[in-house]
Amino acid sequence: MPQLRQQPRYLQLAQTLINEIEDGRYPIGTLLPTEFDLCDQFGASRFTVREAIKRLVQSGMVSRQAGVGTRVLGLSRPAAYRQVMEGLSDLQQYTNETRLTIIARETIVLEGPIADQVGATPGQTWLHLRALRRAAGTSPISYSDIYLHPAFRSLKLDDDVGSMPIFSRIEEQFGERVAEVRQQIEAVAIRAPIATLLETETDAPGLRLTRQYLNARAEVIEMAINTHPADRYSYSQTFRRDPESGL
Repeated sequence: MPQLRQQPRYLQLAQTLINEIEDGRYPIGTLLPTEFDLCDQFGASRFTVREAIKRLVQSGMVSRQAGVGTRVLGLSRPAAYRQVMEGLSDLQQYTNETRLTIIARETIVLEGPIADQVGATPGQTWLHLRALRRAAGTSPISYSDIYLHPAFRSLKLDDDVGSMPIFSRIEEQFGERVAEVRQQIEAVAIRAPIATLLETETDAPGLRLTRQYLNARAEVIEMAINTHPADRYSYSQTFRRDPESGL
């Protein structure tokens, strides 16, 4: 029997608060206990409690206002998924909260723009995966074209990939390490047949996120082109000031 992955404590606390809101312990319009009270209740650090509340804010169930507190807004989470990125760990968290299912796979010789993007040489055969990702709702939140370097085209993957990132599976099975992730975001109109797979209308607005995973030699070992319906996905990123440069 496969072992369950241990969830971080802040996610466990967040789920408990969600359950208590849905059970009526904290009705709509009321305030949650203060951070200090929750720290005492859960025997947790203030950082852990803050991260748990942050997840509820991101889900749209509560709002926070300085000097007022954390107010309950609703009983159910919206269908849209919001991804918060501050580092590679947040990318792993994104996969932990969603599930990837492979719908097709083939080994192909890359040509044209895709070959240029990954630095493929003539004749190289890459593994191409087509996949759908889902969150809590039933409709997919993304369609993905995933390309794996020839050195890793024998990667063992079930069609139900689950929540473990593909780049982590490469690291686990081949001893390769991802040193850098490059990302490009652009607005697109979702064309058929991808629109059909995403259960949305042809030419509906969407976001395309292209991620390149590079090793220490600056080689692309994986590239994922992810297309998201605009009404099911949003993206948030935090930039921190560099104290040394003053920027």
